[in-house]
Formats: sequence, C-alpha cells, structure tokens
Amino acid sequence: MDTITMTQGEVKVGDPLPLPVQMEILAALGIPAEKQRKDCPIAIASTGHSKVMIGITEPNLLHQLKPDLAKLTEISFRTGCNGYYVFTLHPDDPILVHGRMFAPAIGIAEDPVTGNANGPLGAYFITYGLFGKEKEEFAFEAVQGEAIGRMGKIGVKVLIAQGKPVKVKITGRAVIVFSTELEL
Repeated sequence: MDTITMTQGEVKVGDPLPLPVQMEILAALGIPAEKQRKDCPIAIASTGHSKVMIGITEPNLLHQLKPDLAKLTEISFRTGCNGYYVFTLHPDDPILVHGRMFAPAIGIAEDPVTGNANGPLGAYFITYGLFGKEKEEFAFEAVQGEAIGRMGKIGVKVLIAQGKPVKVKITGRAVIVFSTELEL
C-alpha cells in the first residue's frame, strides 16, 4: 500500500443554509432536529467539490441512518450541492471524525471513503471556529464507510492564514482492488 497526499482546490465555505432547508435535509436523512450539533450549522463547504456538512451528536444514530435518497436528490437540485456529509466528533479519541457521505443526485447512494467530503469538512471546522482559528494548521483523521462494511481512514490537514482556511491536503493509503491488462 502506498500513501498518497493530494492538495485540494479552492476553499469555499458558505453561510448556514436557510432554516427550512436545514429542516428538510435533517428529515430526509432521518435525523431528529435535537440530534444536530448546535455548534455545527448546516452549511455547504467546498475544496473543489461542494458538500453539505451536517454534524450530529450520536455515533449510534450515524450508523443507523437510512436516508430518503429521492428527497436528498430533489434538495440537491435546489441547493446546487450534490453531497451530504453527516459526521460525529470525538475530540478525546485519535480519530476525530466518523462520517457518512450520501450523493444520490450523482448516482452515489453512499461513498465509503471520500476526500471530497473530509477535505471540505476541515475548512468548515476552521471557518466555524470549532477547533480554533489562531493556529497555522489543523490536522485530523476521519473514518468513513463503517456502516456499509467498507471502512477507510483519511488524514486531513488545513493550512490557516489570518484565521481562515486557505489550503487543504488529504492523505490516504491507496489499495489496488482490481487490475487487468488489455491487449490491442
């Protein structure tokens, strides 16, 4: 296995989505409003590919989600964002984030591990002040794919300038799952 690091694209983190849209998203994901983390507004973050960030309070709920994929697809067309990253935080553990990413509007019911969700999450953390803005960088590890039996881990490093995320790098291990040769 080889370790690969990728620098992601331009960092953009939006304002919280309008409250009615937030409530629609929570309902489509099957998340009771009281299980949303109050310090994690539902907002769109991007480092090249945008995702809606949804922080929840309970790991058990994360692994039990059965989202309404048709409803998420419909919401995607209105928000212009095709992915929904639901996460829990574990500041006292070596793995800070456990998450699940749904993007049914582009044919992905659930992505087992994705830098296109965890990278923007790092920028979101800094923008919303969850882990401080005074540092020059912030790094964490995230686990994804547990609920579908395809667990993977990804490292995220956010470079910070003047309290804002300016660059995001993701690191993971590449595993060959299929190989072939073609003769022409």
